[in-house]
Amino acid sequence: MVQQAGSGGVTRWGILATGNIAARFVEDLRLLPDAEVVAVGSRSADAARLFADHHDIPRAYGSWAELAADDEVDVVYVATPHAAHYDATMTCLTAGRAVLCEKPFTLDLATSTALIETARERDVFLMEAMWMRCNPTVLRVLDLIAEGAIGAVTGVQAAFGVAGPFPPEHRMRAKALGGGALLDLGVYPISLAHLVLGRPDHIRSWASLGPEGVDENTGIVFGYDSGAVASLSCGIVGATPLTATITGTTGRIELAEPFFRPSAATLHRTDADPEPLPADLVGNGYQYEAAEVQRCLTTGLKQSPLVPHAVTLEVMNLLDTIRTQIGVTYP
Repeated sequence: MVQQAGSGGVTRWGILATGNIAARFVEDLRLLPDAEVVAVGSRSADAARLFADHHDIPRAYGSWAELAADDEVDVVYVATPHAAHYDATMTCLTAGRAVLCEKPFTLDLATSTALIETARERDVFLMEAMWMRCNPTVLRVLDLIAEGAIGAVTGVQAAFGVAGPFPPEHRMRAKALGGGALLDLGVYPISLAHLVLGRPDHIRSWASLGPEGVDENTGIVFGYDSGAVASLSCGIVGATPLTATITGTTGRIELAEPFFRPSAATLHRTDADPEPLPADLVGNGYQYEAAEVQRCLTTGLKQSPLVPHAVTLEVMNLLDTIRTQIGVTYP
């Protein structure tokens, strides 16, 4: 069994991929005194070396397998485009390496299930990097809802649209790269609705498809037997406000932009003045999910209670259902 926690109370991280999100994650790891970045891996040795030099990382590998084989790495952060998540994460899991994999976890439920089953068989920690579920402001909002601050939840409204334009070969449009708004952007409003209301009882969705066969503009409605409704959208043809609202029978909570890492939040109770909720965040916001990974590794957990495997699979099942309704398929 590969060791999953470093000595001296320090968790040693490997970074798989060298793009912008990997760079921001490394920046945030510097905010955790018990985190150390010890290696980076890429399909390109030159890219890995350049990234390592820029971020002062001691070891650089020109393949995913070499990174996964490094016994001085406790956990690997997979930051590739999502079409490569399955192969990258499986490489690490089969080497016995713990993994934090970016969202969306994979392109479909079948491959997500395969990763989770492999992690369980190998007795290795695995978590989807849905950072919103580890964000302290979001967690405070969930506590307020559980305390009855807005009564019974009746609705969630959230959108994530960007303006583009993106060329056909861009990951947002290329079918081979899992392109389209749904997986890249829609996973956020969908995850917020799931976080607040759970799995919907009814799903209706519509999308306009681009020439590449991926969704450009998508609308989604979740219905719940409780009477609650979630109105969600995502798109790559126009920038939407990145706010979200959670409405209840006696009030509402508004999440400021970007709602998945809210810069502020406000509680509105019926017949009461608005109550600002603290959102004193530092860095890019990735350190909270990293800290959760480290907490789990230190305590011997194989999955996080904040981002459990069951939630990852439920959300991926929702994404599969919506893709079927809007007619988007991947190779």
